[in-house]
Amino acid sequence: MSVALKKMSRADKLRAKEELWVDLTTGTGPYASPSWHFDELAKTEEAIEAGQMKFQDWDKAKQSIRRMC
Repeated sequence: MSVALKKMSRADKLRAKEELWVDLTTGTGPYASPSWHFDELAKTEEAIEAGQMKFQDWDKAKQSIRRMC
């Protein structure tokens, strides 16, 4: 881990991660998810349909994560 990362607060690291994700997902060129990712998505959908898992609006989840920092 670089010295710069060690000096960053958790909140700053999460913001940087979010900015990186936005940049990576809006960049040029196709991105192919790995094959195991589709299997995990299917498992998650099955768990949600069975009432074993719930999901939260992404903006609300980010607020909750930031409050923990």
